[in-house]
Amino acid sequence: MIGIFLVQIATIVLIFLSPDLEGYAWLRLAFPLLMVDVFAAFWFQSIAKDKNKDELANLKDEYVKEKTQREDSYSAEKANLNDNYLKEKAKIQLNAERAKTKLVKQTQKQIAREAKVTHSKANFKVGATFAAAIGVGALMLLIELFTFGLMTLTTAGGAMGGYYLRAKRESKGEALLSKEQLKVISVDKAGESLTKERKLLGRLLGR
Repeated sequence: MIGIFLVQIATIVLIFLSPDLEGYAWLRLAFPLLMVDVFAAFWFQSIAKDKNKDELANLKDEYVKEKTQREDSYSAEKANLNDNYLKEKAKIQLNAERAKTKLVKQTQKQIAREAKVTHSKANFKVGATFAAAIGVGALMLLIELFTFGLMTLTTAGGAMGGYYLRAKRESKGEALLSKEQLKVISVDKAGESLTKERKLLGRLLGR
């Protein structure tokens, strides 16, 4: 547009610089100037079109580049977000696994503690039961031994008492028997002596 405006100004200047032209002389000057203006207009229009094409191509290239950059940036951002998501997911999974492991360990410790307490209580109950059974058995054994000992002492005492009474009776009976035997022996001896005396007296009288 500026080039066409300059050509028109130059044409006007040439016309004013040729005041001696009359009649068809103006046509001879105006026609070439008009042709120059037309060609200049087409030429500048062509230049403008080429420039517009270049600018449009540049704009398209810039748009494509910007689009590519945006796509690359979007892809990079998407990849970054995906990486961050994967990292966060892995971190969450790792934390979950750690929490799960910690919870399992705590649960195992609690179960072991409760099992230990239960085992201790069971052992205490079993021990108390065994101790009670042993105590009852020992008490029963002591009672039975005491009863057995008392029965033994009673039996032994009764046997000793009976033996003592029997021995005493037997000793008394032997004493009485020996006295009676002595009496019998004395009577027998007296009878024998009397018989002997009678025999002796009979012999003396027979002579």
